[in-house]
Amino acid sequence: MSSVSVLRNILLTITVSVCGLRAACLPDGVQQSGAKYRICMPNGRWNRNLVVYAPGYVPVTGQPVQIPEDQLVLSDGTSLPTLLNGLGFAFAVSSFSTNGLAVKQGISDLADLVSLFDTASPQGAANKVYIFGPSQGGLITALSLEKFPNLYDGGVAACSPIGSYQGEVNYLGNFWVLFDYFFPGIVPSSPEQVPLQVLLTWFTQYLPQIQAAVTANPSATAQLLKVSGAAFNPLDPSTRLKTVTDLLSYIVFSINDSRLKLGGRAFDNRTTVYSGSNNDAKLNSEIKRYAPDAAATNEIKAHYETSGLLTDPLVTLHTIYDPIVPFWHEQRYLAKTVQQGTSRLFLSIPVLRYSHCRFNAVEALLAFGLLLVKDAGTSSFSSSVEDLLPANQRLEFRIRAAAEGLSLTR
Repeated sequence: MSSVSVLRNILLTITVSVCGLRAACLPDGVQQSGAKYRICMPNGRWNRNLVVYAPGYVPVTGQPVQIPEDQLVLSDGTSLPTLLNGLGFAFAVSSFSTNGLAVKQGISDLADLVSLFDTASPQGAANKVYIFGPSQGGLITALSLEKFPNLYDGGVAACSPIGSYQGEVNYLGNFWVLFDYFFPGIVPSSPEQVPLQVLLTWFTQYLPQIQAAVTANPSATAQLLKVSGAAFNPLDPSTRLKTVTDLLSYIVFSINDSRLKLGGRAFDNRTTVYSGSNNDAKLNSEIKRYAPDAAATNEIKAHYETSGLLTDPLVTLHTIYDPIVPFWHEQRYLAKTVQQGTSRLFLSIPVLRYSHCRFNAVEALLAFGLLLVKDAGTSSFSSSVEDLLPANQRLEFRIRAAAEGLSLTR
């Protein structure tokens, strides 16, 4: 074997470590769709169960699709493959065949990845398959559970728009037009197509202008946040500015791709009645109104809206102060499961924090542990999972597990 081949194999055999554990991954592969995939097997005994990971949104930047390495690490630095391999689970992840809006592609690519695992795994097929995803990946998780009840045995969706995708589209569109109303002339005023020049100069020209305007006009900022319902931490005034800039940045870099893949503009505020400003009559009279394209709304109804019809458990994590994907998605999805008679299979874990998709190992383990006990129909979970956590996180895990009614047994 040449030195180049040896080096290639070393680079392709990804190893990551945390808390003294290691996750050894097979060489990355390519799916028929063009998506990249990776499979990581436990170094020790495999419990014959598989977790497939659905990554969150990856902006369209002209770069080829690739596995988003930053999304495989939790906010406290814990490696997800290592954590799950340490529990005895196999781990598999797909990049999906496209960046940007990738809900339909993600559902298809992950279903294909399960089939690929059966042949690629050195130890054969898995007995059970669980699915886990944040943000857009959480929506893919919920839709996959609803669409393929015979393929998956349960899932964890984090900070995801599972309550109503049309509601999420309208939430983002409303924030855009409300910002343009309270701070006119700073951003392009149409929430349907962002010029390339704006994208190229967003961080150097537009974002500084937005920051200066928001800082200079706290009254308009307060009205914007109140009317839009965008979350911020009431105990941390700095999060008001962060909510505005993060939301606008996300909207700007997703509009063009979403419009292309949905087949038109989906935002609809024709009959929206805005309230919470200093002059609601003036606001509702003067704000720009937009009608959606039928193709886009029909596409959302057909492929992006959850039903709440579950045959296997779904556990969700969501920060209460999430500015990008509001917490109300949890309540709307719960209502769907109640209507379908499947609420017993749904469990939502609220996290009191300001952020979008920032969770630590304790929270990830708690959600996954609750998924496993719901799938098994018991209330006990092996406390040996504590051994995977740093010492300073073990007490927190025990307290939070007990609060969720999860008994830990050796």
